[in-house]
Amino acid sequence: QVQLVESGGGLVQAGGSLRLSCVASGSIFRLNTMGWYRQSPGKQRELVAAITSGGLTNHTDPVKGRFAISRDNAKNTVYLQMNSLKPEDTAVYYCRAVVTTVNSVARDYWGQGTQVTVSS
Repeated sequence: QVQLVESGGGLVQAGGSLRLSCVASGSIFRLNTMGWYRQSPGKQRELVAAITSGGLTNHTDPVKGRFAISRDNAKNTVYLQMNSLKPEDTAVYYCRAVVTTVNSVARDYWGQGTQVTVSS
């Protein structure tokens, strides 16, 4: 089994910053692409940013220039640095990882989510 645990969410004023972390543990052979998604009430879960095992990144338009995804492969951790936060960034943020387990099976895993609230 594989577990993803997010941390770093909280309440911040507009214009502020937060850094989210997601640590993967368990029967991991290889962490492939990792990403951050978010979901606000009444809306579908949406991609925020993703990063490959080699460090190639993709940031969606709403967060380009404000958020930055990174990873530390030695620590099985992916980060999301969020700057210039806006009230519309308020959501539950989820970590997702494509994991190849020690049994050579590749599948998606999701974290439990961390709440980010941006006040105006």
